[in-house]
Formats: sequence, structure tokens, C-alpha cells
Amino acid sequence: MKNRCVLFLMLVLRTYSAHNYGKKCCFTCKATQSYHADLKFGAANAAINGNHDSVFSARSCSHAKTQTNPWWRVELLEHNIVTSITITNRGDCCAEWTDGAEIHIGSSILHNGAANPVVSVISQIPLVLPGPNKVLILCEVEVYWHCAPTELALSGKATQSSVHANGIPYNAIDGNRASRWNQGSCIHTGPDFNPWWRLDLRKTHKVFSVIITNIVDAHSARLNGAEIRIGDSLENNGNDNPRYFTDHIPAGFTQNFQCPGMDGHYVNVVIPGRGEYLHICEVEVYGSPLD
Repeated sequence: MKNRCVLFLMLVLRTYSAHNYGKKCCFTCKATQSYHADLKFGAANAAINGNHDSVFSARSCSHAKTQTNPWWRVELLEHNIVTSITITNRGDCCAEWTDGAEIHIGSSILHNGAANPVVSVISQIPLVLPGPNKVLILCEVEVYWHCAPTELALSGKATQSSVHANGIPYNAIDGNRASRWNQGSCIHTGPDFNPWWRLDLRKTHKVFSVIITNIVDAHSARLNGAEIRIGDSLENNGNDNPRYFTDHIPAGFTQNFQCPGMDGHYVNVVIPGRGEYLHICEVEVYGSPLD
């Protein structure tokens, strides 16, 4: 059974908007709420119909009737990374009814989703407003998200500056972390100036982490000073793309480098500024498609 990412709102803020990127939750998501007001309209799905009209009579707002801790919830149908949320409050009256808010995001529906972690997205505004006789009205909720990261390297295409012996580019994406040269699973360039290895992800992804396994045999220190470059350009063989530094990786170790959601079609590992052999035993890339 797939995990479901649940957005739960005990009460919603007056107005909130942020820089939005990623996919938007709208018609494909499923919304529900606590006790529905006794009206002909005001259903939970009204808050995800794509209409920002904030006049309640326009019938584009959800409405939970007066109760203790009213809530509204949307299910994204699968586990995702939520990047931002935009909420439109009622504009014709009663905006203060939703002062103070809690937004919970997670995979649990325990206590109708209230057991999930609280996301403090409104600075300097109390996010909890417990108590009886509260009314929850939302005129639009937009949730922007990316799919949970998956391993991308196995379906990519690798190349490198040169090939020494049997150290072909594919060895770094064969799914094998074996770190001894004689096991036949490491790449090896010649003694190039600025040697590099490049992974073509076949289209642009948002990259969240790159995992590199260093060789365990002699010369593991050759990888010291290597850089990770992520971007869409093939200028200078991709080595001019935005830089994300690596760190020292001990012999035979596998190290995870967390990237801040960098967009890129290509992932390079390059040793800049010196003549060197480059050898890597595995590269794993985790990210999400942008479309």
C-alpha cells in the first residue's frame, strides 16, 4: 500500500503565499473536512477547484460548521515532497475566524491528520488556536510538490574524459558498490588534466542527493578535491554547471552528498586544476522529474 501525504489544517491562516515550484495539487487530489456546514455548498473540494474567488456566495469556498478544532484535509494520493502552500481566505467578511493556524504534513491520518508534524510556515503568527465554537472557511488551497526522490543513475547514460584499461563509464552506474579495482566495477580515466565523469539523466530533474563510492585500493586519495557539478549545460563537457563541492571520501567508503534541490540534466564529477587519474566505483543520484 502506498504511503499518502496528508495536508491537515486545524485552522487556516488569514492569507499565505510563497514562492511556488513543482507540481500543484488541484483536481487530482482528494479533499475532506470535519463536520460540513448545513449549506447547499461549502464542500471540502471547493477549496481545490482552481478558483480563487473569495466571496462566499460565489460557491468556491469550503465551510466546516461551528465546532471544536475544525479541520480540512487534502490527500496527495502518493508520498511527495511538499515545497510550498498558498491559501486564500474568505474576503467578504469574517477573515478573523481563521486567525492562527496549524498546518500538519505527513503520512498519517491519526486524529484526522493532527498527529503529523506541524509545519510553521507563518512567521510571527501563532499557529495553534484550540478551543470550541470555531468556524473554518477556505476559498482556495494550492499545494506545490515534487514526487519523492528515486534513484536516477541506473537509467542514465555515462561518459568520461578518457578510459584507462577496463574502467569504462558504465561501471559507476552498474548498481554495484564493489570498491576493489579487480572486481571490475570502477571507472578509471587516463592521466587527464581536469579529468571528469558525466551522467546524462536523459531529462532535467531536481536532484536531492548524490552518493559516491571511492576505490579501496591504492590511490584512493586521487579523488580528493573532486567536485560535483549539476546543470543543463554541456559547455566544457558539463564542467561549467553549478558547483556542489564534495568532501574527502575515505578509501572504500560510500558518502552521501545532500544537494539543495538542484535542477539538472547532467551530473558531473570532475577533479579541477590538476592532471590526475579519476576513479569512482559507484555514483547514485536521487531526484524527482520536473514534469
